[in-house]
Amino acid sequence: MPELSSLAVGAGEAPADIWTLFVQAHWIVKGVMGLLLGMFLIGVYIIIYKTLYIRRAARESAQFSESFWRSRDIEQIYKHAQILANSPVSQMFLAGYTELAKLASDERLKNDLDGKLDNISRALRKAQIVETTKLESMVPFLATTGSSAPFIGLFGTVIGIMITFQSLGGGGGGEGGAAKGSTLTTITPHIAEALFATAIGLVAAIPSVMAYNYFMRRIKVLRSEMDNFESDYLNIIKRHFLH
Repeated sequence: MPELSSLAVGAGEAPADIWTLFVQAHWIVKGVMGLLLGMFLIGVYIIIYKTLYIRRAARESAQFSESFWRSRDIEQIYKHAQILANSPVSQMFLAGYTELAKLASDERLKNDLDGKLDNISRALRKAQIVETTKLESMVPFLATTGSSAPFIGLFGTVIGIMITFQSLGGGGGGEGGAAKGSTLTTITPHIAEALFATAIGLVAAIPSVMAYNYFMRRIKVLRSEMDNFESDYLNIIKRHFLH
């Protein structure tokens, strides 16, 4: 069927046309496209890595919370926390447990309940900052890509169009000048090359913005869990371990 054959030819030519747009573009526009492509690939890597990391952190935090509230043996909870190394809540518990063990052997704070609680609270806060930094690492790059990639692509488009019109006006003084005799059909490919830079910028920016918002929402939930665990942990320590 002629319609199907022409459709197949068009589909096969599409990648070649995209490659042609890149190859024939001015070197400045190529540099912009290369930069945007690099930002896109790095963004894809970050999206995949952080999706797996945050999901693992949330899953292990749920497992630890279940173990923490069900078990009455703090040593067993400690061993379980060591296994769940990707859970920010379990890492906070380990920090608090380590500080509690130190305070138990510190004679200077033997009768200072408030001082012990302050030390444990600082240890928990420090662990929370470390875990939050891990969760948020590389995520700001997505925000940078989302906000800057469209403008970088637009810059490449503007430069490409300026170069195209400069070449049209520089074809000699006579009427037979090649540039002055150029038609719309002649300049269309050059305009398409310039606009392609904006398209790449949007392709890099859109998933980055969506992923950034998703990650920050998930991180906010995990931070809330860490805040709740800190208050619960301090209450338990105060009631059962510090006298």
